[in-house]
Parts: sequence; structure tokens; C-alpha cells
Amino acid sequence: MTATQLSSDRVRTPIPMVKRPSGQGPAGRHLNLILGVIGMIVVLGAWQICAATKIVDPNFSSSPAGAFTALVDAVRTGSLWDPLGSTLSIVALGMAISIVVGIPAGLLIGRSRIFYGLTDPIISIMYSVPYVVFLPMLIFWFGIGSNARLVIVVWSALFPLLINVIAGARNLDQAHIQVSRVFCASRMMTLRSVAFPATLPYILAGIRQAVGRALIGAIVAELFMGSAGLGYQVQLQTSNFEMDDAMASIAVIAVVAIVLTRGVGYLERRFTFWSGTD
Repeated sequence: MTATQLSSDRVRTPIPMVKRPSGQGPAGRHLNLILGVIGMIVVLGAWQICAATKIVDPNFSSSPAGAFTALVDAVRTGSLWDPLGSTLSIVALGMAISIVVGIPAGLLIGRSRIFYGLTDPIISIMYSVPYVVFLPMLIFWFGIGSNARLVIVVWSALFPLLINVIAGARNLDQAHIQVSRVFCASRMMTLRSVAFPATLPYILAGIRQAVGRALIGAIVAELFMGSAGLGYQVQLQTSNFEMDDAMASIAVIAVVAIVLTRGVGYLERRFTFWSGTD
């Protein structure tokens, strides 16, 4: 054996085996799904027992069986689709505005020390203060129509997205910036071709948070100032003591929330698999 072979053998290091964290493999996901289903069955069973034994007042409560029957009737008669379409349309429009405004603004603020210093206190205040306290003023400014609902949805969704995009832009690897400077890239080209792809995990995480907040904002707006949508329908049904119908509408809201957040989560895993996040 030559000295060259000895030296090459000496510096060769074994490749470490990457272990998948527990609970992230197919078996772990199936186990989580099974446990989640069992938990839902237990909760629904306890709820049905409380309703059947009249532990809770049946005049002011519902039951899983009654809510399911009301949901089937709403689907069969078509009374569910108009409120669902109204809520989804306002959420979609609000999310579109938030994405178009939030991503470029977040990249610009995150990469500019001056813009960050100017906007950080305002963004922190607008994110921390509950928008519900501004509802009376929003009603005076925009009325109780769709414009006010849209403002609340954008308010709810924009700031979580902004905070995530700004954090991603500020945590950008300096090696990426140095490469763009070597190739004499302009600031706009750096934002578009370097900062945006590198901050994509932050952007999608922000969109996932923003979708949930947008749905909450839409429901709150419909509860207080709406004349259509799932939130207005829940408020109207509870006022008429139609508890089974109200719980059916709430179940639809829960399903919509799960579908939206899980859908964005799937896109996050699909397009940012390289980032090492799950």
C-alpha cells in the first residue's frame, strides 16, 4: 500500500446516517391521524352523551347527531352554498391583496435598514392590537358592506405575512448577497432573483398563518357587520335558537379552516423541501 493510499484512507470520513425524526415518517403520520380520529370520536361521544342525558339544556345546546342532520339538510336544500361562497370569496380577495402587497413590501423592508426602522414599530402595533377594537371606527369609515369586511380580512392577513417575509429577508445568507454583488446585480434584481427564492420558506409559512387569520377576520366581520356569509348565518341561527343549524355552520367553518391551512402546508412542503423544514 502506497503512502498516497494511506493518506487518502486517513482523511476519508464516514458519511453519517441521517435519522428521520420520530413522528415524521409514514408510520408516524398514520399514527397521528389515527390518534386524532380517536380523540374526535371521544369528544363527539361525550358531547352526544351530555345532550342525550340533558346535562346541558337542550333548548340552548346542540348534539352531534342534530348538527349532522342539519348539515345534510343544508347541503340538500342548497342553503349552505351562498354563505360559503360569500365567505370564501372575501377571504380569497383579501388574501390576494395581502400577498400582492405583503411579499414585495416585506422583502423591501427586510433588506433596507431605513425602511425597517421606520416601519417596525407600526407593524408591531398593528399586529399586536386586536382589530376588533377598531370595528366601530371601521363601520363609520367604510359602512357595514363588503368594503368594511374586506378591510378587516386584509388587516388580519397582511401583518402576519409581512412579519414572516421581513424576518426571512433579514436572515438572508450574506453569501448570497455577496454573489449578487460580484455579478453586479441591481437591488431590484437581487430582491427578485436572490432574496425571494431564499425567503420562500418564510413566505409560505407567513401565508399559512395569514390564511387562518383571514378566515377569522371574515367570520368576525360577518358576525358584527355582515349581511351574508357563514358568520352572519351563525349569528342569525343562534338568535333564532336554531342550535343544530348553528353548529352545522360552525362545523363547515372548521372544515374550511382545516382545508385552507393544510393546503398551504402541502404547498410549503412541496416547494420548500430543500430547506429542511417539515
